[in-house]
Amino acid sequence: MHSTKRAVLISAACLAVMVMTATVATPWHASFAAEPQQAAAQNAAARQVVGTIKAIRGNSITLTPDSGADVNVEVRATLRILRVAPGEADLRNAATIQFSDLQVGDRILVQGTPGGDAQSLVATRVIAMKKTDVEAKQELDRQDWQRRGIAGLVSAVDSAAGIVTVSAAAPGGTRSIAVRTTKDTAVRRYAPDSVRFDDATPGTLAQIKAGDQLRARGTRNADGSELTAEEIVAGTFRNIAGTINAVDAAANTLTVMDLITKKPVVVKISNQSQVTKLTPEAAQAIAARTRVAAAGAGAGAPGAGAGAEGAPAEAGRPGGAGRGAGGAGGNARGGGAQGDLQQVVSRMPPAKLADLQKGEAVMIVSTEGTASGGVTAIMLVGGVEPILASPAGAQQTLSPWNLGGGDGGDAGP
Repeated sequence: MHSTKRAVLISAACLAVMVMTATVATPWHASFAAEPQQAAAQNAAARQVVGTIKAIRGNSITLTPDSGADVNVEVRATLRILRVAPGEADLRNAATIQFSDLQVGDRILVQGTPGGDAQSLVATRVIAMKKTDVEAKQELDRQDWQRRGIAGLVSAVDSAAGIVTVSAAAPGGTRSIAVRTTKDTAVRRYAPDSVRFDDATPGTLAQIKAGDQLRARGTRNADGSELTAEEIVAGTFRNIAGTINAVDAAANTLTVMDLITKKPVVVKISNQSQVTKLTPEAAQAIAARTRVAAAGAGAGAPGAGAGAEGAPAEAGRPGGAGRGAGGAGGNARGGGAQGDLQQVVSRMPPAKLADLQKGEAVMIVSTEGTASGGVTAIMLVGGVEPILASPAGAQQTLSPWNLGGGDGGDAGP
């Protein structure tokens, strides 16, 4: 499981997987809600819940909704259950199935009336999307994103012309690609406190800015310099390096003093966050490499990357990555201290929040965060004291989401 999580976080096509999931899991239920409702819809107390089946016992379903606590759903024997295909928006194409056809992992929309308590429903309508159908659609979408998608960092946005210029990875370096939008282009943006595409909300071209990470799917021109986008997903991410001021295990948060901004940041650790710690030997080796790189930079070689929220120069890095400290070419797969750090982190075993202590140095790549200053960690690495103590150490970044693509990496979870 832990290696799977790392693959999702570090894979060059990991965002494509998230985008793919969203095409299945997001608005499939919205159009059904707009259709003529059964008796429950006329009942002011009626509820609608969308989620995944967690357990089935007798005629009862335990449903894990997309938000909120589990709900117990009673499904009476006379109720008609409909099955729809992923992406389907018309119930006229739905098939009738039996309650026994439902399985754990299936996605369902339930409309119903309150049961015996606040977390219970008596279903008056059930629309199901089978787990096997979702997985098949995900695989097709994953392949399509790999075949027709591009990814990288936004270098410029021309809202009037509807063009976003992206710096994307290419053989021998990077290249600029003009992503053209039309009135039909779907634009989505990560929520400021989430790394799940399911939590993304419809966005606009005006929200995209230089330094954002972006992936687009569509039709390329002959030489690959332009892409007319059908879908765009973009987000702003942040790198943080600092020391832990406090750990709140009950809230799954820690407070870190950011060495760049000199301000405390509350970092939430979610189920999707990867937490690990470097061994002293690994941290010392990276620090030594950083010192060598810094010496080279002093002799005229390119220096370390941008600060915590600067726009990086290298494609496929969330906000603040830039080139590796060893100069041009430093990346997750190449030379330089930056590449070494990413490679070593990817091989470290998982750690827990309880393994982190006040005063310990950490490096974090996170969501953009909210107005209150809190962020959600994508990856957090402890044991980095030697690295941060080295020249330009605070500018070292994890940047685990390499969206540059083009390496044929695993797209799956």
